[in-house]
Amino acid sequence: MWKKIVVFFMCVLLMGQTANVMGMTAYVETAGNVTGDNLDISAHSAILLEAETGKVLYEKDADLEVSPASITKIMTLILIFDQIKSGKLDYEDLVTTSEHAKSMGGSQVFLETGEQQSVDTLIKCIIIASGNDACVAMAEHIAGSEEEFVKKMNERAAGLGMTHTVFRDCCGLYDTMEHHTSARDVGIMSRELITKYPEIFQYSSVWMENITHTTDKGSKEFTLANTNKLLKQYSYATGLKTGSTSLAKYCVSATAEKDGVKLIAVIMGAKDYKARFAEAKTLLEYGYNMISIYEDTELKKEKIPVKGGTRAYVYGETRENFKYICGKDQNSADIIKKKHIPKSLRAPLKKGDSIGSYDYYIGNEKIGDAKIYATNGVNKKGYMDYYINFWYNFFNQ
Repeated sequence: MWKKIVVFFMCVLLMGQTANVMGMTAYVETAGNVTGDNLDISAHSAILLEAETGKVLYEKDADLEVSPASITKIMTLILIFDQIKSGKLDYEDLVTTSEHAKSMGGSQVFLETGEQQSVDTLIKCIIIASGNDACVAMAEHIAGSEEEFVKKMNERAAGLGMTHTVFRDCCGLYDTMEHHTSARDVGIMSRELITKYPEIFQYSSVWMENITHTTDKGSKEFTLANTNKLLKQYSYATGLKTGSTSLAKYCVSATAEKDGVKLIAVIMGAKDYKARFAEAKTLLEYGYNMISIYEDTELKKEKIPVKGGTRAYVYGETRENFKYICGKDQNSADIIKKKHIPKSLRAPLKKGDSIGSYDYYIGNEKIGDAKIYATNGVNKKGYMDYYINFWYNFFNQ
């Protein structure tokens, strides 16, 4: 009898321990669903941005200067799309691979010297497979040499306010701290790329695609496989770029979109490739759990009297909806909209002049505004206008 009782209590104890283990396993699997500030980010530095406004939702040592590895290619892509937008480059233009481009080590798509590929194909090689050879081929095609292209990269970075960035090459193979950036700067250039050139998502979201190498030796297929495994691990992922070297460790600039909200999560210096994706996912889920969006879609036309003008009124309207990202300590229901428009204006006025605004507040704090612009011009009355008006009113009376 006593033996049965002992066995019974041992079974109960064992079941309890098993339940505890299962509970711990379940916690680990769902640890990415973070709703508070207790984020376990082990990477050297990190930042989370809302893409449209650039609002920082989380940061850890975001200004620490670190090696960017292949995340460098984000700036290379910005310059490529700058050239396309300006009309100096076309997607169908052919680019010839130099001996220097072919000699690149690291990740590559194995271009041969003299091989020609279209700009469109080389963009795929850069963003999907992180091809260093493709990157250098494009740099030389645009600027004549990689050195001249890198100068343009640094100029563009300075223009964006990337104060912790110096580029030494166009692909990230330069594995010393002379070639450096920061998580914040990576966030800045990632935002520039995806907001100014959203067509990048047509490339960055591709998981696998074949290209064709055509040389004197004939033609052969080559498969581009995306280095960003987050595309398979997180349903809202849209891109963007990974990187890793012995100095940089493991890095990723991860973009995602959920319910129209775009986020950018930057992880720099993770301990391994699994950690960079897990921590990027943690940041993205944290962002989507903590924020809410306020958007004013009620854009009414305003009519304001004009003194001393050839027209009695000027009409105004805003050019876009006002949008605000509310953090965890804010509520979109608390946002108050106030109209700031003068009782009258004085001519002359030009079409496009700012003539007022809608101002938005949470309590007494102004959080932003939407400018109201004139949709018509009003000339100042001259002598003849007053003369004609006098006689017009005289005869009408």
